[in-house]
Amino acid sequence: MSEHTQAQVKLDLDDIQRGVLSPRPTPYAATYILFRIDDREHGRELMRRVSAVVTSAADTVSPLGETWVSVALTYHGLKALGVPDESLDTFAWEFRQGMAARAATLSDIGESSPENWEPPLGTPDVHVALVALAPDSARLEAAIDRARPAYDALTGVTAIWRQNCHALPTETEPFGYRDGISHPAVEGSGIAGSNRLEAPLKAGEFVLGYPDELGGVQTPQPDVLGRNGTYVAFRKLHQRVGAFRRYLRDNATGPEDEELLAAKIMGRWRSGAPLALSPSHDDPGLDADPYRNSFLYQQDDPAGFITPGGSHIRRGNPRDAAVAGVPRLHRMIRRGTVYGPPLPEGILEDDGADRGLMFAFIGAHLGRQFEFVQSEWMNDGVFFGSGDAKDPILGSRDGSGDFIVPRRPVRRRLCSLPQFVVTRGGEYCFMPGLTALRWLGDLTD
Repeated sequence: MSEHTQAQVKLDLDDIQRGVLSPRPTPYAATYILFRIDDREHGRELMRRVSAVVTSAADTVSPLGETWVSVALTYHGLKALGVPDESLDTFAWEFRQGMAARAATLSDIGESSPENWEPPLGTPDVHVALVALAPDSARLEAAIDRARPAYDALTGVTAIWRQNCHALPTETEPFGYRDGISHPAVEGSGIAGSNRLEAPLKAGEFVLGYPDELGGVQTPQPDVLGRNGTYVAFRKLHQRVGAFRRYLRDNATGPEDEELLAAKIMGRWRSGAPLALSPSHDDPGLDADPYRNSFLYQQDDPAGFITPGGSHIRRGNPRDAAVAGVPRLHRMIRRGTVYGPPLPEGILEDDGADRGLMFAFIGAHLGRQFEFVQSEWMNDGVFFGSGDAKDPILGSRDGSGDFIVPRRPVRRRLCSLPQFVVTRGGEYCFMPGLTALRWLGDLTD
């Protein structure tokens, strides 16, 4: 079925930025650089220059050799370039508002509220986001050094923020879990999904200008600007690694139970092996299995005795589980990139260093994909019959939340979960196609 469907869909891969559909290489170093546009003509020249180095989804080699570049713009960035109001009004309203204005919906409250964000994140000064990846930090810095004269010469464009990131040799995120395992198949992309039991999703779920799962086509206007673009939500998430380790230690009966609790909270063991395929112990050998992400819930684990309904990965993608709503309408392409130094093994107190994850969502529907998952699945439990319970990893809480581990004869309750992850900032962006980048560069007043 999927092969027949894929044959019917033709994506303009040579016009879609590579960062939209292609999983990141490993290992790699990455950097996020944000720019403010003070001079419209210089901003347009920046678009012309980056359009020559951004890699398309059809490219196997980057114009910059071993460095891959993606670029996206905020609503204020499009305005700064002089995109007409009648065009701006056709973009998703969540994008037009910006992430900071959506804080209540996203549960960015308390420590995570925008007034506590790292400047200039969440402000109208953020116009352009450029992401560059290379095999290691030395080659990344060399590429940035080569590119710097190109934007330093544009005095009307200023680099105002930078965050360096890297993939750890273990391919884990700061809490110690293997990351980047799950990604959906997109019709016409030619890239296999990680779950062979999941049918490819319609291209319009992730790329603007194509039919989505509901048969609709979302395309900001004019078509030359909107088609082959997508929306990106990026967030800087600070992780309290010491607090997470200490909570596991304090609530476990011993080292083996500590690892079991960690697996129940995430839905996977530290190696990335899913509880669904290895319920009682970690199985690092599954890493070599191309089908290690091919599992469902409804037939084998409807009540969550193996993978708790409230675990992080089951909330983020309930697969075929009986939940309120249609999970296929809320699928996301997700990228996570580590920043900051690792906390040494065995340390149970956070040392004050800034460490965590640069999270990026990619999809054509900010509202029913990213915002829905964040508000309804991560920060509520009604969808699977668990009241107001929140995600044990990402949930916004005041130290009073619980996490239930279904178990016979008596379920296990973890009480008073602290806040393990704090939002340090973020932005909603539009990632244009390559033709659209050139169109933005050719705008005139």
